[in-house]
Amino acid sequence: MRLVLIVAALLTACGEPPAAPPPHDSAADPEYAKTVEQLAALTRQADALFKNGKPDDASALIEQGEPLESQVLSVLHPTLAATQAASDLDDLYGRMLLSNRHFVWAQTLFQKNLARWKYWQPQTDDTARRFKLAESQIAECERGIMKGPAK
Repeated sequence: MRLVLIVAALLTACGEPPAAPPPHDSAADPEYAKTVEQLAALTRQADALFKNGKPDDASALIEQGEPLESQVLSVLHPTLAATQAASDLDDLYGRMLLSNRHFVWAQTLFQKNLARWKYWQPQTDDTARRFKLAESQIAECERGIMKGPAK
């Protein structure tokens, strides 16, 4: 009898561990959508400032947006809106760097966007447009790198 109990205890101990609960996807939280919109609004403001010749003010807003970008992308499955907002921030920052001839840094940001949109599912006209834009921006950076520093 004692042997049967020992064998039963050993067999029970060798079983599968209990299944872990699925990770919480905070993209479903109401605060997530607010953060995405806040990031998108900051990026629109920064873009307007950059277009109006105020790159320092735009840069300050980009800095404010970076933690928001990290936050909305840190969830298990970021939403399309979150990915677009993050992409827009990186695109703007990349364009600012490109305008200052910081080709390698700009290229890094454009490559992030290329990777984001290359495998996005489902593909849409907008995601395909964003992918092609990133490709062309990377090519522009490569041309700048090949030319070397301005004289």
